[in-house]
Amino acid sequence: MNKQTDILYLGHPRFADRELADLAAREGIAAAWQRAFEQHGAAAPAQATGDFAVAVALADGRQFLAIDRFAIQTLCYRIVDGRLTVAARADELGASELDPQALFDYLYFHVIPSPRTIFRDVFRLPPGHCASFANGRLSVAPYWQPDFAEVRNPSFPTLAKEFRALIEQAVAERLAAGPAGCYLSGGTDSSTVAGMVTQIRGQPADTYSIGFDVAGYDEMEYARIAVKHFGTRHHEYYVTPDDLVAGMPKVAASYDQPFGNSSAVPAYYCARMAQQDGYQRMLAGDGGDELFGGNARYAKQRIFGLYDHLPLILREGLLEPAFADSTVFDHVPLLKKVASYVRQARVPMPERMQTYNLLMRMGLENVFTPEFLSRVDAAEPARHQREVYEAVPASASLVNKMLAYDWRYTLAENDLPKVIGSAQLAGIEPAFPLLDDRLLEFSLRLPTSYKLKGLKLRWFFKEALRGFLPDEIITKKKHGFGLPFGPWAVAHPALNRLATDALNGLADRNIIRRDFIDRLLEEHLPAHPGFYGELVWIMTMLELWLRAQPDDIGLSQP
Repeated sequence: MNKQTDILYLGHPRFADRELADLAAREGIAAAWQRAFEQHGAAAPAQATGDFAVAVALADGRQFLAIDRFAIQTLCYRIVDGRLTVAARADELGASELDPQALFDYLYFHVIPSPRTIFRDVFRLPPGHCASFANGRLSVAPYWQPDFAEVRNPSFPTLAKEFRALIEQAVAERLAAGPAGCYLSGGTDSSTVAGMVTQIRGQPADTYSIGFDVAGYDEMEYARIAVKHFGTRHHEYYVTPDDLVAGMPKVAASYDQPFGNSSAVPAYYCARMAQQDGYQRMLAGDGGDELFGGNARYAKQRIFGLYDHLPLILREGLLEPAFADSTVFDHVPLLKKVASYVRQARVPMPERMQTYNLLMRMGLENVFTPEFLSRVDAAEPARHQREVYEAVPASASLVNKMLAYDWRYTLAENDLPKVIGSAQLAGIEPAFPLLDDRLLEFSLRLPTSYKLKGLKLRWFFKEALRGFLPDEIITKKKHGFGLPFGPWAVAHPALNRLATDALNGLADRNIIRRDFIDRLLEEHLPAHPGFYGELVWIMTMLELWLRAQPDDIGLSQP
């Protein structure tokens, strides 16, 4: 972080304007940002790419804040007595009251999406947004929105050549900043980055992988395939239940607000390996799925989207009365599937993607205490999602709308904070070559059919890298599991005690009903540990975060 009396800036911006780029090279990034805002006002962030966060106070009294398109760098703000204060973390702005709505949002999303933070009256700037403050008033607006201008009559060989060159350029530029290890999960993204590092350097990359000695949860075999194919120097660590008992409180407390991604603790142990080997930087593969169509729900929602093309008289006159509005067929296996399809397909996007939200399916009144529920708006998460979804141009395809939606919820609010927060705790600075702005712009030009070809996920990405990546990694199916917290929480006494004590703490705080906690731990979790383990995890991490806060921090009063 760099801070002067009138400017705070973070990250590694690149200025497209030649004058600003020259000024940054000659006098530093602060001088370039100052000039950019003086000349362009709230449009200044559009002059930059890369990861950045900036807060500038101009001589005329105006203040501006901005962050990059994916919120790789972050800024929080608070207005006190008519004055705007900013910081990189929400817990650095002096607030002491927790926002009940933010707690609800956390349990719904497993994170707290911007602009809200856990602290009342402290806000986080959303990705790709700029804020201006003048005369005691704050205005927040996007300075960038995706424009999906798909190539007509595309040439696969031409696009594939350009794509490979862009990946190589993005990795090379991040290596130019200094030595870096590579996260390696065995998926297409991390394998691509590790392979490019080895190719560019002409010597083996140091790759780091995490495994779980639990059937159905371990992908180490694919990481080893990439290691053998590219000849990397490999480092492995198998996370244990004891590692979770030791790491969960530490990781929870390191974030500036509750954070529920269950991969954060394994990611911490992965980054710690690299730090112990002397690295200060790591390259991560995040972004390929979300830019190029790799998540299974894209194919699933395409299937549901076919329902909208059926004649209205067939949908409303026959299918919905017979299947959606009746339970008569729910005990007939084939017809039950038809009924499930109709019920989900009739739900509009993006609400349809939350059909299986466990919190909502279990019934809010069964989970939360009446007092807590009375203080929150249960419809707020749905409004938040619809605003994000509808901000994408209506002309965009269904797949592209889902991609842009995921840039906010999957990347900016979830996966990137997971990698960044866990890496920083281990003393590592992460970088994300596949989120390079030039690759982002390239993905905006790709035809939808190149991202999802029929039901084939990330078709172009895989075909363009065929011959570079091992065939086994290109053809591997998307892994649907992750951290085996649920099974471990049932079988490992110390981890079970940690979770039980934490969940009872939420009951003591009058947030979660005690009878729900009892059923969750005594009935649901033992019967279906893989399914209910995620809910136990996010509640446990919430309580561990709350316990790490100063004594004077508590829920705001009604």
